[in-house]
Amino acid sequence: MQIKTNVTRIAMFMRLAALALCAAAMPAAAQNFPEKNITLLHAYSPGSSSAVLLRALADTASKTLGKKIVVEDKPGAGGALAPTLMLNSGKSDGYMLSQMPQPILRIPHIQKTEFDVINDFTWIIRVVDYTYALIARNESPYRNITDFVKDAKANQGKLTYASSGVGVTMHMTMEELALRAGIKLVHVPIRVSGDMLNALIGGHIDVSASSVHWAPLVDSGKIRVLGIFGSNRLKRWPDIPTSKEQGYDVNASSSYGIGGPKGMDPKVVKILHDAFRKALDDPEFLKTVERYDLVLSYLNTADYTKWVREQYAAEKLVVEKFGLKQ
Repeated sequence: MQIKTNVTRIAMFMRLAALALCAAAMPAAAQNFPEKNITLLHAYSPGSSSAVLLRALADTASKTLGKKIVVEDKPGAGGALAPTLMLNSGKSDGYMLSQMPQPILRIPHIQKTEFDVINDFTWIIRVVDYTYALIARNESPYRNITDFVKDAKANQGKLTYASSGVGVTMHMTMEELALRAGIKLVHVPIRVSGDMLNALIGGHIDVSASSVHWAPLVDSGKIRVLGIFGSNRLKRWPDIPTSKEQGYDVNASSSYGIGGPKGMDPKVVKILHDAFRKALDDPEFLKTVERYDLVLSYLNTADYTKWVREQYAAEKLVVEKFGLKQ
């Protein structure tokens, strides 16, 4: 009986010792973070504005962290593939991160996902808002949004528009425009930015609604901007009116930030947040923001998490409004 008691005590002592070692190791791990390179998954196609911006942000933040942040393009599922792959890695040590595009707050209301958007992620920092516009090829008869709407009314259900996928912000925005203008359009989801532009320039679609990553094609005379889906005109093209100025009260807003899996050490989260926050003030990074007509929309970890919960509830109402649940 005495032997059994001693064995029990030894086992209990060993468990307590192991827990103490883990507790002691956790601050050390956070204090030394990062000890190797970090992977940041990009949710959209190579060459897009977010691809360029995230690499600029990663390069600048790497200088603060002392280790390289390697950006990998993982487009798909309307922006949900990258966060899903991050979760599937099974690591919450801060070495696997993902771009967190706003549509992933909407997609779970449309279809089943592999993640619980509220409980499965750590929302580290919100970075920027996209700027969106409606564009057409330069040979198009459309000079503005009103021209397009008039043609759509005369050809109900025949005109096509492209966005990067079902349920993305531009899909929702165009459906809102159609509802307000009393027109019916055909949605053509095209995931890759380059393919979308080729389809537009080649005349395979009538217009495209997307973020401003095609500015050089406008400047070279291949693409025409019909209107800006934002609150303000762009510095780059101050003569192009917003959709609201043209009589269509449709304002697109979509943010993205950087997140990790749930269960991250708060000290690691703070180290990452602070490095990315510092990068937002870097002059070279700000040049990239301006080049793509993006808008800084920084939120810290606590405020970002709060915004996510509020926006998730709002997105449910949008999905119900347009009957998108599958």
